Amino acid sequence: MTDQLCEILESFGYPLYLHGTLEAGEAYPDSFFTYMNFSTPESAFYDNAPNGAVWGYYVYFYSIDRLTGFTPNGRPIDARSDRETHTGRMFTVRGYESYKEE
Repeated sequence: MTDQLCEILESFGYPLYLHGTLEAGEAYPDSFFTYMNFSTPESAFYDNAPNGAVWGYYVYFYSIDRLTGFTPNGRPIDARSDRETHTGRMFTVRGYESYKEE
């Protein structure tokens, strides 16, 4: 599931990082994505056997340009940035992984 999310985010043409992996002294790109998997609970039906997982991700977009025109589906919220030059927005993405073989 993580590979699928990364492929989608990389298709926008911005650098992509796992959230928190940029070094403190490292220069930030002008605009970039980060992501973090915050939960992956399994789901089950009547037999209580896991039949899939729901992957939850926080996706962050940081930029020196507050008006980049990037608008995800839904309403993102402000994300804290540790650089005065960059502002951030964050939204939640969920993906369902079925364990059923097709």
